[in-house]
Amino acid sequence: MLAVVMVSASRISYPQSPSQRSVSQQIRELTEAMIRTQAQLEESQRQLQEMRGQLAELRNRVAQADSGTTPDISPPIAASTAEPQGNSHVETGTLEELRERQQIDEAQIATHEQSKMESESKYPVKVTGLLLFNGFVNTKAVDMAATPTVAVSGPGSTGASIRQTVLGFDARGPHLLGARSYADLRVDFDASPGSGNSVDEYSGDFRTGTALIRLRTAHAGLHWENTSAYFSLDRPIFSPDAPASLTAAAVPPLAWSGNLWTWNPQLGVVHRFHGSGAAAVEAEAALVDIGDAPLTPQPSDSATPPSSAEQSRWPGVEARVALLGNERDTEHSHFGLGGFFAPHRSSLGESFDSWAATADARFFLPARLELVGAGYRGAALGGLGGGAYKDFAYSLNARTGETYLTPLDDAGGWVQLKERFSERLEANAAFGMDNAFAGELVRFATIGGPMDQHLARNRTFTGNFIYSPSAFLLFSIEYRRLNSFSVLAAPATSNVIGLGAGYKF
Repeated sequence: MLAVVMVSASRISYPQSPSQRSVSQQIRELTEAMIRTQAQLEESQRQLQEMRGQLAELRNRVAQADSGTTPDISPPIAASTAEPQGNSHVETGTLEELRERQQIDEAQIATHEQSKMESESKYPVKVTGLLLFNGFVNTKAVDMAATPTVAVSGPGSTGASIRQTVLGFDARGPHLLGARSYADLRVDFDASPGSGNSVDEYSGDFRTGTALIRLRTAHAGLHWENTSAYFSLDRPIFSPDAPASLTAAAVPPLAWSGNLWTWNPQLGVVHRFHGSGAAAVEAEAALVDIGDAPLTPQPSDSATPPSSAEQSRWPGVEARVALLGNERDTEHSHFGLGGFFAPHRSSLGESFDSWAATADARFFLPARLELVGAGYRGAALGGLGGGAYKDFAYSLNARTGETYLTPLDDAGGWVQLKERFSERLEANAAFGMDNAFAGELVRFATIGGPMDQHLARNRTFTGNFIYSPSAFLLFSIEYRRLNSFSVLAAPATSNVIGLGAGYKF
């Protein structure tokens, strides 16, 4: 409507001196412009009504054609369909054209009738999400029935959940300093009480409390042509990929089995260097506030104590350099190397450092195969999703009160092979392992206590089929085998069968 008014108004010729024209003349010209605008609007409404009528007629024809009856059509078309049987392909083509035109008309009418979401800033905001249903069967006991990551001793369980549903908001903002601004937010409904000690809220696991909505990830930043500056709540920048799964959303696939995934606040910058060919080099660096590992001891005199990284009063740093493949592809191969370092000071009064050296890769192979994975070697990685839930092992001398603390060395990684049978069906097979060095852990192990406290190695085998009959529907069946190894007990194993059904919006 605004565009029509502007076009109509542009046809009015104003004199060079507004003071030389009478008020009545201005009123008359504006009135004529409004009359022309109203006429154009009435014409647009008439065309829309005609489109509705045509759509109804097309629906009637298609319905009659599908039911085997003769459609009520005009004489010229009836004559053409009364030709010999050798022209039956013409009738088929006509029906296909009718169906295609019907779809086009429906899309145009839906566009006219669509209500737009408006933010207070008047910039566009889009609501997205995944309504996700999960059913599960665990043959043996696991840490969390609906989102298992570790096998423990005990009987199995069966159930269903829709708490892995994800809701998102995407926004575009104004241009600033020649850059496009953006922001997004993701939440889910899995902030339920867990087991064990409380972990930093960004990780989600073992979180105590009764809240339902949980903040997952968030991003905001400025994007230039080759450079971005941002702050975010997300997985580490040196672990950019994740295995594919529809049954593991609240806790990502292969979490605590080689996939460094925990969501932590980050402030960073990334720049892409373009080469002479199609490839490019991407460099990224960020400051990060690492949360505590799930089994980090907490002081009893503080309801919300600072993390061991925050007590050091220095942020962690992370960096990654990656060689990117053909940028003309929507998804391109890459190979990256990264590093991480963060100082800590525990509530026990001891200082230690966490660090990691990482590598990640994604390769597109012939026959629609895709190979993706990552690996790491470091120490005190419990706050990133490794280290068998622990940053360090410790003991307290009862006589002297002295604390002995050792950061746990850790190594692990994961790999996944994907086969895309078609645009709608894919199969994934993956393996991941996290290995805190048992030789360091066994010196501090004591009889009793939770199994996780003595966990040294955790590995997961998984495979799934994901079927998407349309752009908005997803179905999956998945199998997982969890193997968890303690330094004081026999290994625990559980087979997990999961079903997933999702609706994207």
